Amino acid sequence: MTPLRRIAVIGNSLPRRCGIATFTTDLQQAISTSHRNLETSIVAMTDRGQAYDYPPAVVFEIKDDNIEEYIRAADFLNAGRFDTVCLQHEFGIFGGEAGAHILVLLSRLTMPVVTTFHTVLAKPTAIQRAVMERIVEASSKVVVMANKGRELLRSVYQVPDDKIEIIAHGIPDVAFVGPDAAKAKLGFSGRSVVLTFGLLSPNKGIEVMIDAMPSILKRCTDAVYVVLGATHPNLVRDQGEAYRESLLARVRELDVEDHVVFLDQFVDQATLLEFISMCDVYVTPYLDEAQMTSGTLAYSFGLGKPVVSTPYWHANELLADGRGVLVPFGDAAATGHEIAELLTDDARRHVTCRRAYAVSRTMTWERAAERYVSAFEHARQGHWIKVVARSDTASPESRSPAAPDMQIGHFLSMCDDTGLFQHAVHSVPDRSHGYCVDDNARALLLACALNNPGEQRLSEVLTARFAAFVQHAWNPDTRRFRNFMGFNRAWLEDSGSEDSHGRTLWALGECARSDSNPSRRSWAASLFAEALPTAEAFHSPRAWAFTLLGLDAYCATNPNDFHAGEVRHVLAERLMTILASVELPGWVWFEEGLAYDNARLPQALMVTGMATRTPAYVDAGLRSLRWLMTQQTASGGHFRPIGTAGFGERRQPPRAYDQQPVEATASIAACLAAWRAEGDAEWKAIATRVFGWFLGSNDLSVALVDPRTGGCRDGLHPDRANENRGGESVLSYLLGLAEIRQLARVNSNLTKPAALLAVGA
Repeated sequence: MTPLRRIAVIGNSLPRRCGIATFTTDLQQAISTSHRNLETSIVAMTDRGQAYDYPPAVVFEIKDDNIEEYIRAADFLNAGRFDTVCLQHEFGIFGGEAGAHILVLLSRLTMPVVTTFHTVLAKPTAIQRAVMERIVEASSKVVVMANKGRELLRSVYQVPDDKIEIIAHGIPDVAFVGPDAAKAKLGFSGRSVVLTFGLLSPNKGIEVMIDAMPSILKRCTDAVYVVLGATHPNLVRDQGEAYRESLLARVRELDVEDHVVFLDQFVDQATLLEFISMCDVYVTPYLDEAQMTSGTLAYSFGLGKPVVSTPYWHANELLADGRGVLVPFGDAAATGHEIAELLTDDARRHVTCRRAYAVSRTMTWERAAERYVSAFEHARQGHWIKVVARSDTASPESRSPAAPDMQIGHFLSMCDDTGLFQHAVHSVPDRSHGYCVDDNARALLLACALNNPGEQRLSEVLTARFAAFVQHAWNPDTRRFRNFMGFNRAWLEDSGSEDSHGRTLWALGECARSDSNPSRRSWAASLFAEALPTAEAFHSPRAWAFTLLGLDAYCATNPNDFHAGEVRHVLAERLMTILASVELPGWVWFEEGLAYDNARLPQALMVTGMATRTPAYVDAGLRSLRWLMTQQTASGGHFRPIGTAGFGERRQPPRAYDQQPVEATASIAACLAAWRAEGDAEWKAIATRVFGWFLGSNDLSVALVDPRTGGCRDGLHPDRANENRGGESVLSYLLGLAEIRQLARVNSNLTKPAALLAVGA
């Protein structure tokens, strides 16, 4: 799977004035800042009758009451090939009853969705429950900011635990400073400052704090309560400033005008941080327990401020264990007492400050962004299974283009009386690069595959030619196969690579089992046995895997070769050992990086496990293949083979390009091995979808094959297909085609999975 490239966040956006808008903007900027190669955009919800001068990060705008705009937004996101969508959910920001319009958008998306629930209701109405459940169903992951959210999702909405992520509300990463400098700048020098900020509305409990001021002033005469924030726009629209006026009247009634300051402002983050910095105590006297998230609480706590709060859900968790002070709902006396205690006890206040600041370092926006990006990656890894499941109502053959007829014209044009050429210039064989045993061994595998029922066999002369090349490649002096040969038929080396030796053993093993000529079967078995001991000293995992595939075929017809059986056990255990030593959550693989022919490693373990009745081998093969296929599946569901640009990178998501046919063929064979191992038809569907890569179901929607000649382009670049059609590419296509054609015959005959013959390269 390629690295994440494009993320869209759906939610309100600044300059709209609300907490969701602030959160959405902060999250988008945090991801963009910490992941420079990741393009992050916002799809902004606009409330009825309003217009905003959105920043460039907002790439699409939805008027919340216009259902057509939800549909157009889904089309925009799909066309833009966004990798993941991150939905910020609050019932009130979407149109329709209980915000149901958002379901119209979600139901049309082709990429995974990660939803952040800013509110989780303990007692939802029937329509609220229905909307929540459908959003959960449409989401690959759901995020809450407190344990209480997870508890409610599990108990009220029956969301499985592995679908839920807890990611704390992000906070700015600023240095811990005392309040004096900010007080001087803002005009509050010499005052003990208590602060509340945020949009004003009756549920914030500001009146309780005003009622507490007289008792605070008895013990701290210089105290001032600063209320920073505009009235909530929805409240202004419905009631004007009646709520603010009622608070001012209460201040006058209690005769504390000189000690309560209302600043009717919606400030930018820099100004907000200055106000938080100047306060000695921050207070959130909210009246409703069911407050899952409070950005104001998170920000103040993150700047190391002592917080006095009512025990709403978010505060109850964040301020537990002495990290802040909790007071009963609506209790002005208790609120006043605790604030006065903090204002008059410098030592206690400073200890609380330091403790809050230290604990909050895990909540910075940088850390939150990392957690979100990780959630996006996990969502993508699981999305390919969901994509397959959505299309399971049709047969694998009907979901992908029909497998073409087997045409070998281009393959034949790539052969001469020596063997198969390595490369081509467009479709013209390139003699300057000569031959290699790798490709001629693959050609021998193709000859064996075409011995299956329903295929036209290669001529005896051509098959003998590939066998002769393999025989000539054997160097008895080095006990190794040579690999590269010039056009003048001169070998360019005494010994080839470990991988080429292993691949040649594979071809010999398959030839020993299924060649049409008895004499050649005997020859192949003899040369296999002679060349096998060399492989015991190899270090390449792919050489082990290729050898195991050869042993699977060889041992089937030579069960009394006990040495071959021992080697099979040794090589399989080596694969198991390196898997155990490298595997971590999120990296279920044999090596620190991904390279070429990757799927052959799990395939080798699965076929070995089935043949030797070793379930551990089969399980390891299935586990690693499932992970590999998540890395090789695009968000739209099509196959995206691991690109060569990422070879050599350590534990990094695979690069998208260049994509090569050998990866598709290996994946087809491995998925069908998985189907034979556990009988799950999903693997057949995936194999068929992988084959679609050759026919145009790929990132560029470009067919790589010429169905008239059977030629296959050498791969996909970021902007085009490679027009050359070399030996490895044509063999990869034809071997994959042979697998799919054999699968189609098995399906049409309703044959049991075990009847499917193993072929491939």
